[in-house]
Amino acid sequence: MVVVETAAMTFLRWVFFACFVCSSWGLKTTTQSCDPNDMLALKEFAGKLTNGSIITSWSSKTDCCQWEGVVCGSNTNDSIHSRVTMLILSKKGLQGLIPPSLGRLDQLKSVNLSCNQLNGGMPLELSSLKQLEVLDLSHNLLSGQVSGVLSGLLSIRTLNISSNLFKEDLLELGGYPNLVVFNMSNNSFTGRITSQICSSSKGIQILDLSANHLVGDLEGLSNCSGSLQQLRLDSNSLSGALPDFLYSMSALQHFSISNNNFSGQLSKGVSKLFNLKNLVIYGNRFSGHIPNAFVNLTYLEQFLAHSNMLSGPLPSTLSFCSKLHILDLRNNSLTGPIDLNFTGMPSLCTLDLASNHLSGPIPNSLSACRELKILSLAKNELTGKIPESFANLSSLLFLSLSNNSFVDLSGALTVLQQCQNLSTLILTMNFVGEEIPRNVSGFQNLMILAFGNCALKGQIPFWLLSCRKLEVLDLSWNHLDGSIPSWIGQMENLFYLDFSNNSLTGEIPQSLTQLKSLISANSSSPHLTASAGLPLYVKRNHSASGLQYNQASSFPPSILLSNNRINGTIPPEVGRLKDLHVFDLSRNNIMGTIPSSFSQMENLEILDLSSNNLYGSIPSSLEKLTFLSKFSVANNHLRGQIPTGGQFYSFPSSSFEGNPGLCGVIVSPCNVINNMMKPGIPSGSDSRFGRGNILSITITVGVGLVLVLAIFLHKMLRRNVGDPICDLEEEVSLPHRLSEALRSSKLVLFQNSDCKDLTVADLLKSTNNFNQASIIGCGGFGLVYKANLPNGTKAAIKRLSGDCGQMEREFQAEVEALSRAQHKNLVSLQGYCRHGNDRLLIYSYMENGSLDYWLHESVDGASVLEWEVRLKIAQGASCGLAYLHKMKSEKREAEIIDPAIWGKDRQKHLFEMLEIACRCLDQDPRQRPLVEEVVSWLDGIGFQGAQQ
Repeated sequence: MVVVETAAMTFLRWVFFACFVCSSWGLKTTTQSCDPNDMLALKEFAGKLTNGSIITSWSSKTDCCQWEGVVCGSNTNDSIHSRVTMLILSKKGLQGLIPPSLGRLDQLKSVNLSCNQLNGGMPLELSSLKQLEVLDLSHNLLSGQVSGVLSGLLSIRTLNISSNLFKEDLLELGGYPNLVVFNMSNNSFTGRITSQICSSSKGIQILDLSANHLVGDLEGLSNCSGSLQQLRLDSNSLSGALPDFLYSMSALQHFSISNNNFSGQLSKGVSKLFNLKNLVIYGNRFSGHIPNAFVNLTYLEQFLAHSNMLSGPLPSTLSFCSKLHILDLRNNSLTGPIDLNFTGMPSLCTLDLASNHLSGPIPNSLSACRELKILSLAKNELTGKIPESFANLSSLLFLSLSNNSFVDLSGALTVLQQCQNLSTLILTMNFVGEEIPRNVSGFQNLMILAFGNCALKGQIPFWLLSCRKLEVLDLSWNHLDGSIPSWIGQMENLFYLDFSNNSLTGEIPQSLTQLKSLISANSSSPHLTASAGLPLYVKRNHSASGLQYNQASSFPPSILLSNNRINGTIPPEVGRLKDLHVFDLSRNNIMGTIPSSFSQMENLEILDLSSNNLYGSIPSSLEKLTFLSKFSVANNHLRGQIPTGGQFYSFPSSSFEGNPGLCGVIVSPCNVINNMMKPGIPSGSDSRFGRGNILSITITVGVGLVLVLAIFLHKMLRRNVGDPICDLEEEVSLPHRLSEALRSSKLVLFQNSDCKDLTVADLLKSTNNFNQASIIGCGGFGLVYKANLPNGTKAAIKRLSGDCGQMEREFQAEVEALSRAQHKNLVSLQGYCRHGNDRLLIYSYMENGSLDYWLHESVDGASVLEWEVRLKIAQGASCGLAYLHKMKSEKREAEIIDPAIWGKDRQKHLFEMLEIACRCLDQDPRQRPLVEEVVSWLDGIGFQGAQQ
């Protein structure tokens, strides 16, 4: 008992002593004020800025140690003044230059100026910061030479200057004995990697030079083998084979060299990297077999080697990688069976072996991967049935088996309906000629279902109605008969419906006009990302290349019923489908008139009514469809004048051909047609003579039109002889056609462009001939590629796709709008190009990706934007809209506040933002505010937040 009391008293004495020391330290800190020289240096720093929150906040307090982003430490030489040791000013909207005065803060240990808009060069005075351990200047607009600055930072421990615009050869970089982290990613550095990088930095652990313009091989890294844990060299122009010394870096955990030009075979030496967690080598030119040397890689979590030229069988030793989460080997030339024992890979979440030449059945052991969420085996030569054990894959979200030779659709659905979480099921081009099952249950969470091009027989099955979450349904290119069922209108979330190229009969059911997701985009639950991060391809016909979409919500809301035997009339209630973008009824037996209610479909982009039995006139109200980019009523029985307003001036004559009764500017003038149809003819013998003249005139005019058309087609054919084919990937294998296309291509660059001497050849080379590894975004009109231009700058190249009318319309609209628009909140258009059948738009490259990505699509979990950042984005976006549109409200209402930013401390701001959004959506257009007012209101939110 005495011992316990003594120990307790001793403990209390130590507690009192610790409290006394802490209080003494706190008292000392509060009594010390900011060093006058440090304060003067900081004021000079703020004085060089043209924008940023610290300009006003720093002026409100006299002690710089209490300024925003400034941290002070005790000064052993001065008991009165504290010295500035940290400067943390990330995401403060700073604009301007970094002044030399920053170098006078000689006690700085950490500087973080990331995520601002600082420009200009790095002052040499920073070399005096001998105590600096952390330097983060990432995500700015800095440029100029950095070798002189870096050579003086001998005691630096962490260097991060990523995402700037530095332009300096790496030949002179090096000489940092204490360097631990060296991150210069996302810049514009050029040159080769030399041995000076690690010559004096023996303790370097992280080396990140990704997203620059580096060339040459990796021989300069021979001195980095000591303690290197992470080596990231992605998205450069590095080439050659991997040197053997890389495999002696036993501490290496992350090895990432994607999107370069590396070649040769992978060595068995990879087995020496027993600490490796991530092996990322996709988007290169590696060939040969994957070495069967993964026995020792028991820590491997990711192996990404897609989009190479790898061949041979799958290495069976991958089965020893028990911690493997992601295995992506798609887009290679692998052969043989899927000969892996998946029971040794219980942590596998993603398996993508698509676009290879694998054969044989799916192994039963794959069902042992209970964590498997994404499985893609598309575009192989696999056969057999879906294993019954797949019913155990309770975590499976995405399954694509398209373009194989699987059989027994009924059995496959019986198995897969037990995968309760399955949201995407793509079985296109399998089960050829089978009957579509009638009795299926389950699939409660299914959002995408594709049975296209299977030559399936039967009728549209009733069990689809139980798939309540279904958003995308593709049953195209089959032999389905019967009518479109009336219950289809009850599928509340369905917004993409493709029944084209079947043998469907009957009338268009009126219930089709009751699809809630097409009446209003907000009337049901929002479209979810059902593709689990894998791209989806939509191929409209056998000859066209597929359009790529990164997620299901990117699909244009569509009803595709072309090439069937549908009859009856078009229900006038079709005007309800205000959110419909594509409506294709072509090549059917539909009769009656074109409903004027089409004009109510305000988002319609494509309307194809060609090759039917329609009569009457084209309603002039269709001129209101301001987004209409493709319109065709060819090969019907229409009469009267073609509308001339709205988008109709941009449609080609082919949109109206096969309708002799139509007239207008685009085809034959109406007065000619009227004179031919209603001539003034005398009676009697003169009347018979007149009818003969009419016949002669008709024949003459007809022959003349045929001759004119023949001459026109002849010229068009002669003109197109030298045009390249649409698919640029095929052009790579036909160099004579490519060179011929380059000579005929036209590249237009604006005066403010950063790439004055750019050629079409440079444009293609900079994207590696539009290699899919260069894709950074996609949309309804085409893909966006990252281009590393010869002059060291980066650009974003949008390659428009789709039908000619739609593509040309989008091309013309963007060129006309953005060539005139210059605003800090708008991406600038550098130039454009007509290259054969392609239309290319050249934009300034935005380093940080799209807003949608940072809000919703990032897979690493670190992309949640804080409320303050989202507010600034909204303010900037409103300024851009005000400049462009002075469309008008957005016509979308806010349904939900992101839980990631919800909090009581910002509830007032969130509700104010919601109120502004609701005002913009007022049912009475007269009550909606001007965009300038919105800008002012949003600025008011920011002002109030700053005051609080």
